[in-house]
Amino acid sequence: MPHETPWWQTAVLYQVYPRSFLDSDGDGIGDLAGLRSRLPYLRWLGVDGVWLSPIYRSPMADFGYDVSDHCAIDPVFGDLDDFDALLGDAHGQGLRVLLDWVPNHTSDRHPWFLQSRSDRSSPKRDWYFWRDGRAEGLPPNNWKAAFGGHAWTWDERTGQWYLHLFLPEQPDLNWGHPGVVDAMHGVLRFWLDRGVDGFRADVVHLIGKDERLPDHPRELADMDLVGVHDHPAAHPLLRGIRRVLDSYPGDRVMVGEVNLGSAGLLAPYYGAGDELHMVFNFSLLWAPWDPTRWAERIVESEEALNPTGAWPVWVLSNHDTPRHRDRYGGSEARARVAATVLLTLRGTPFMYAGEELGLDDAEVPDGVRVDPGGRDGCRAPIPWDDGPGHGWPAEPWLPWPKGAGTQDAETLTRDPGSILHLYRRLLAARRRSAALRAGSWQLVDAPKGVLAYERSAGFETRQVWANFGDDQVVCTPLGDWVVEVATRDGGEGQRWDGRLAAADAVVLRPAG
Repeated sequence: MPHETPWWQTAVLYQVYPRSFLDSDGDGIGDLAGLRSRLPYLRWLGVDGVWLSPIYRSPMADFGYDVSDHCAIDPVFGDLDDFDALLGDAHGQGLRVLLDWVPNHTSDRHPWFLQSRSDRSSPKRDWYFWRDGRAEGLPPNNWKAAFGGHAWTWDERTGQWYLHLFLPEQPDLNWGHPGVVDAMHGVLRFWLDRGVDGFRADVVHLIGKDERLPDHPRELADMDLVGVHDHPAAHPLLRGIRRVLDSYPGDRVMVGEVNLGSAGLLAPYYGAGDELHMVFNFSLLWAPWDPTRWAERIVESEEALNPTGAWPVWVLSNHDTPRHRDRYGGSEARARVAATVLLTLRGTPFMYAGEELGLDDAEVPDGVRVDPGGRDGCRAPIPWDDGPGHGWPAEPWLPWPKGAGTQDAETLTRDPGSILHLYRRLLAARRRSAALRAGSWQLVDAPKGVLAYERSAGFETRQVWANFGDDQVVCTPLGDWVVEVATRDGGEGQRWDGRLAAADAVVLRPAG
């Protein structure tokens, strides 16, 4: 019997930052009911599923990444009944649902940490990392936290330091303790039993730590651990997590955030097909607007992952980084080219809510900023119409993104030439084509300033030509091609003459 391709290998997933998607109850904060009301829009757009940034009960020191109850919905978003209704509606419309899972740390208000902190003899003391300091009141080692300062906070009550690779309000769990492993596996089962299709695992590589917690080498002493921590202790833990998911039917999936840069460093986190199903590759997210650099990063991924059977994941924007249109100088033309590449590479693309509207970041004055990492701009609310409130019943928690008055869903839906409709055409082309969904990938010779590649599956072939330059170019592809999708108006369904305007891209199919 032939092997059936897992659904997540041919899917396009859409990240929702719930606080900013749509408010339903007038408190200025997006919620589950707001998202539920827009599921038909996501189905119309053509994505296959949604990933929700954290919706668990939380004091919101890091806006949900400081979890105080893994099995409850924070009241700002709704409750478990609201979640079940959302999940049921999503599945009814053919949309998968992934939850953000935060395995490295909890809130300092989580019952586990409160018990751990209560006394040195607490049964949960070793669920977290507690250590004596060094001489002269120094913390136990030289590790730095992601948001600045030492990765250790002194606890006066019990006279020890506790580890937090992020905020002091986010103490690190000790995955070397079997009680932590069992409890976190139980969290996964709680949501899998409710029917979720999988998880995005936040900085999951950090769960593997050397139990000695040694100093960083001197050359790394001023860096936080997030981008350099790569310890083998993570891998047996990931295999245990994978066994939990594999015990459920329906190809439940775990995609991991592993902030280690190169694809070669990401590949081990797939294991032998028994660890993470997918690992985010952020190399394009930070690539300059240069087709040579993009090609290098794509080739690196192909060479690192393809021989092992590991499946790539591509992303251009998310809740932690400036939106890609902003990074490309505010150019919608460049954003259109980037979208064409994202949705035609080999792998699973993750879109970030609002990129299909061509949104820039918001300009957030210092007095309005609330995020400890300064990421407010990319988390601005989604504008749904061109009215004063842009479809929100109350003033939202953050300012609107630049251009909200014209780059809203309702306005762009009416314009067939909009970037929204380009995304919709690209997603439709991907669904129609086995080559684009799961075919092989290889570079094609192209003029300077152009990235070109071919996707093939069986007898089906597609080519993608993307001009990153500021001038028109004439390309000379081998064969006769028809334009299936173009970033600009006109030309679709016609034979391609090889011309690409500045910041222009096409998806081609063979003529005949």
